[in-house]
Amino acid sequence: MTEIYTITALCREFGVTPRTLRFYEAKGLLHPGREGERRRFTPRDRARLKLILRGKRFGFSLADIRELLDLYDHGQPENRLRQLSATLVKADARLEMMRAQRDELTEAIDELEAQMAEARRTISGSGAR
Repeated sequence: MTEIYTITALCREFGVTPRTLRFYEAKGLLHPGREGERRRFTPRDRARLKLILRGKRFGFSLADIRELLDLYDHGQPENRLRQLSATLVKADARLEMMRAQRDELTEAIDELEAQMAEARRTISGSGAR
């Protein structure tokens, strides 16, 4: 028997809201079954949610995440290799963007710290407290 997860269980496990899960379902990223009005998520849905959240954490768009998830097919090893190759291409581009953002942030932090140090020197030099 396949384990089934409720929306509450997945929300609790992954720290997301029911609205988030419904949003991902509406976008076609998750495909829970239904039992009346209740959603029933499979281990496959759980794995997809984990990948969606990881992709969002890395800054991938939902379109990118969908594209990568759509390449996945359990029974076809050649599809897995295509997915991994596509993931690497997107990950390389994203990593380059993240490094550029980090460098810009480091530069801004250094500049702000220098300005704050100058302001502190001015304040302490004027005798004001």
